[in-house]
Amino acid sequence: MNAPVAEKYTEETVLWVKRHTDKLMTFAITRPEGYRFSAGQFSRLGFRDGEGFIWRAYSIVSAEYDDTLEYFVVLIEDGPISAKFAQLQQQDSILLDKTATGFLLPERFADGRDLVMLCTGSGIAPFLSQLQQADVYQRFERIALVHSVSHANELIFNQRVHDLAEHPLVEDYQGKLTFQAVVTREAVDGALNARIPVLLKDGSLAQALGTEFTPEHTRFLICGNPAMVHDTFQTLLELGFAMHRNRIPGQIIMENGF
Repeated sequence: MNAPVAEKYTEETVLWVKRHTDKLMTFAITRPEGYRFSAGQFSRLGFRDGEGFIWRAYSIVSAEYDDTLEYFVVLIEDGPISAKFAQLQQQDSILLDKTATGFLLPERFADGRDLVMLCTGSGIAPFLSQLQQADVYQRFERIALVHSVSHANELIFNQRVHDLAEHPLVEDYQGKLTFQAVVTREAVDGALNARIPVLLKDGSLAQALGTEFTPEHTRFLICGNPAMVHDTFQTLLELGFAMHRNRIPGQIIMENGF
């Protein structure tokens, strides 16, 4: 991928790196003065690669007001940029495009009572950012975060979601948030055990969340691997929901996970 011209990116410092499994890692970098983003957006991160550059988009885990920028990366076997991240260490340099982008934003919905966040893998990152913002709780009466992974050891954010109950900016709203884990390749207590499209179609996800999904009240944000996003979208269409567009309000906003 071509690099942005020099004035469009900054060189930042890696502050810490945490490797959760052989494929999952989180890390934080310095946040340049003036860097702005909306919770749910993504950054383009890059490395120098020979005489050129290599870039990829990653959703921001941090809240809008944080002093640093945190990211969640799933390492892909034989992936060129994954090879760079696999070697990443504290104090290394990384390139940051100055402009954040993305449209997976709950404020785009003009109405709705219940917000359901559906994600797989690293698709949880933008939702973690949003769940640290008081305005999303003020906007919706009920919020559900549904995170689907293959194996239990990939549920690395369960404690962080639990700790939101003590977050100084959102603790007063925690009665509004429900978290539901989904593990597709092994049975885990408290977790559902099927792909999200299946759980939507047979009604078991709504039952687990103690609610009913309706076009009148429910709004869906979807982020994850392309197959999950496509299949979930098609299932919701079959259930009577519609894509949200700027001029045609609907109930679904989606984005492939980074």
